[in-house]
Amino acid sequence: MPRRLPYRDELRTWREFLETVEALRTELAARLQRDTGLSPSDYAVLLALSEADGHRLRSSDLAVACGWERSRLSHHLARMERRGLIRREECVTDSRGAEVVLDSTGADTFRNATMPHLTAVRELFVDALTPEQLAAAGDIAAALRSRLG
Repeated sequence: MPRRLPYRDELRTWREFLETVEALRTELAARLQRDTGLSPSDYAVLLALSEADGHRLRSSDLAVACGWERSRLSHHLARMERRGLIRREECVTDSRGAEVVLDSTGADTFRNATMPHLTAVRELFVDALTPEQLAAAGDIAAALRSRLG
């Protein structure tokens, strides 16, 4: 019967991967907050809305786009709404639902945050890898995502 548990070297690689991803996420989050006043969660919501038709999404679709539970999204949207970044409106096609709309302040905030954030992504991720390593990282990410369904 083949061994089903990872070997020591495989576990070392796994741990290195996890620790590196967490360190990268932590540094990107710190820079985003420092440079733009946005959290990574704010940025994820603003990004999804900026890419949506009419800069609006049903709450349920936004939750899927962000990969969040609906309750987490609801609480976060309330905070963003108080800051004037988004607004919630009744859905015209379904009275049971609500749509989240990117407000002009939110659009400006997102636009102003994009350059500093993408600069940090380039510095911390893209520039740390050779073109071959970057391509391999993309292949690895795609394989992992595919495995997760």
